[in-house]
Amino acid sequence: MKLAGLELKNYRNCTDLKLDLNSAKILIIGKNAQGKTNILESIYFLSALKSPRTSNNIELISFDADKFEIDAEIVKANTDITLFYSYDREKSKEIKINGVKSRPKDFKLVLKTVLFSTADLLLLRGNPQDRRDWLDRAISQIYPAYDDRLSKYDKIRVQKNNLLKDSAKTGSLNETLLDVYNEQLVITGSNIIYLRKKFLKEIEKIAVEKHRTISETETLKIDYDCSFLKNDETEVDEIAERFKLSLEERKLEELRRCQACVGPHRDDIIFCINGNEAVKFASQGQQRTIVLALKLSELDIITDKTGDEPILLLDDVLAELDDIRQNYLLKSIGSNTQTIITSVDTVLFEEEFLHDVKIYKIENGAVF
Repeated sequence: MKLAGLELKNYRNCTDLKLDLNSAKILIIGKNAQGKTNILESIYFLSALKSPRTSNNIELISFDADKFEIDAEIVKANTDITLFYSYDREKSKEIKINGVKSRPKDFKLVLKTVLFSTADLLLLRGNPQDRRDWLDRAISQIYPAYDDRLSKYDKIRVQKNNLLKDSAKTGSLNETLLDVYNEQLVITGSNIIYLRKKFLKEIEKIAVEKHRTISETETLKIDYDCSFLKNDETEVDEIAERFKLSLEERKLEELRRCQACVGPHRDDIIFCINGNEAVKFASQGQQRTIVLALKLSELDIITDKTGDEPILLLDDVLAELDDIRQNYLLKSIGSNTQTIITSVDTVLFEEEFLHDVKIYKIENGAVF
């Protein structure tokens, strides 16, 4: 899979930008706040239909514009595909594949990306929501229906929360409706937990080897932290049984707090090095090694499961890595992986690497 061309209109500070990306390696050079990250963000947006930086699409529209547009040319399995997305201030959107209106879930099947930014380096020290977001994003590129399950679960959870809040105001609880919501949460949530655990086991096998190659003596372990799974329950029906029991046990707590306290929206991912929890005991360098191993493993597992090589987006990340990790990252990128890198300058790159790289400079949202 290759991204051959990209056109942005009124996307943040890129008011009229065109890029020829028909190369395996692209390097975008520029000072901070010139638009480097905006370009990578727009590519990521095409694969996820959401920004990694904001949940409000209106923020993506240039200040004096009514809407933004992203137009891209993709080469996939020797087939040319065009993607078009626009969004205006009235929250109206237009989604097209090859000029034909498309459903969001079909649109997201076309382009796959792995984004590695400086924010990702803080993944271990961030909050559980950051780690769940990373995990959910990775899974959704392999199992397209996963996004629908997440949306369904969140919708039911909000409905349940509203019911609990109403009961606190009125002093009366609709027990029958609460049971319905809980049953639906158990069914949908158990499937989410099952897929999360399954994916983590699969990516752990790859990440352990990559991590050991960098660290030499350290062993990485990844665990899914779910409050009601005390043992290693892995089947959906086992998870559902535990989920249902936990809902019953914490019913009074949920009524008191007026919110759903049990489920995949409260879970976390725990990373350990040689048996010690990384967020508590690992150095900054050790934590960055874990994230680097995760991102490269994400590339491998998406390729293996889907047959599509994702586009690797490296956003100013090399400047935050030491020489050992920089070299490992650049040398680990396969020849078939299209890689788009942003950086302040070319100092971090060896002449050998720059030999076959297409280089753009960006200033005030314009490239040259």
